[in-house]
Amino acid sequence: MKHIKNKAKQVVLASIGINFSTGMMYTWSLISKELTEQFNWTSKEASLPYTINTVCFVLAMVVFGKIQDSKGPRFTGTLGTILIGLGFLLSGFTKSATIMLFTIGLLAGAGTGMIVISTTPPALKWYSPQIKGKITGILAASVGMSSIFYSILGDFMLKTFGIPKTFIYIGIGVLVGTLILAQLLVNPPEGFIPQGAVHIKESFDKLTDYTWKEMLNSVDFYKLWLMLGFSSSAGLMIISHISNIARLQVNWGGGFLLVMFLGIFNTLGRIIGGSLSDKIGRTNLMKIIFVLQGINMALFASYRSIPLIALGVGICGLCYGAGFAVLPAALADKYGNKNFGINYGLMFTGWGLGGIIGPMMGAAIFDATNSYILAYKVALILLIITSIVAFTFKDEQENWIKSNL
Repeated sequence: MKHIKNKAKQVVLASIGINFSTGMMYTWSLISKELTEQFNWTSKEASLPYTINTVCFVLAMVVFGKIQDSKGPRFTGTLGTILIGLGFLLSGFTKSATIMLFTIGLLAGAGTGMIVISTTPPALKWYSPQIKGKITGILAASVGMSSIFYSILGDFMLKTFGIPKTFIYIGIGVLVGTLILAQLLVNPPEGFIPQGAVHIKESFDKLTDYTWKEMLNSVDFYKLWLMLGFSSSAGLMIISHISNIARLQVNWGGGFLLVMFLGIFNTLGRIIGGSLSDKIGRTNLMKIIFVLQGINMALFASYRSIPLIALGVGICGLCYGAGFAVLPAALADKYGNKNFGINYGLMFTGWGLGGIIGPMMGAAIFDATNSYILAYKVALILLIITSIVAFTFKDEQENWIKSNL
């Protein structure tokens, strides 16, 4: 039993460390600002690597999610680490917007997707369904914490060394620090029953594990997909443009502090949201965070002081982070752990949609109007739709787990 506990903790701790390496993309607004100033890129050119990164991230989750289910997380985690490291390292040797679509967009994006699909699925398989929300929250929080770290380190490095050396140092750091941790990722043995569910093994075995094809025939999957896509688009629009929003709305050049502030609340949202969803239910938490996120977006244009915009950023980060914790847990509740790698990847194509809509919509509207007001309105409409869908979602498997565990 002690060996099992140690192995489960090992996988979670390794996953936390590996996820930490993916947070640099959450500070892209800092990099984007420097690309426009140092390399004279347009706002669209500076946003496009982030968008391609998001698309490749999601596609890699789908493709390698199934590979992770069959070959194990160590294989995909190792490959993902190498791709992220190389992506940033090679970016340090170019000023071309086109080449960076390949290095940051394709390589780093695909590597990030492989890492994400290699950490959450195996960690969930080692623990009881009772604490799925807590586990997904902790793992998601590690990404949020890394964004805080990178917001400070990235701002310092960009101003001290410039963009090329910053990319090179990050690439080397990822390759050296994360590759070792990837070797600690393992799935539990076949037939493994998590601690806390052993006493109800017969009932636990009856929990349905859906294949990806069966999942795609379920209406609730598309509800989860749409909620993730539309809600994340609003969060990602703010995340990717907050430095410029701060300069425009409150005439403040300290956008990196808002990135750090957003990262803190993003992290808190993931921890609190995951644990809270175990207690009040996934669907109840979804309703709360989507409605709150919508109210915040409706008011965002009126945040005309540093304290008010910090409040808006805090709420945005809190809701965005909570969504990242509760939606994967809801997916695992409803469709099981066995095929969670591919199922998780398919659901996250919704996040890929949000990654296209949010950042690029914000950039296109700003380039056309020199304002984000219309972008806030579009994001609000998406959040209203998300909230309506949340009130129609019912997860019978979640209720079954609560009554049997």
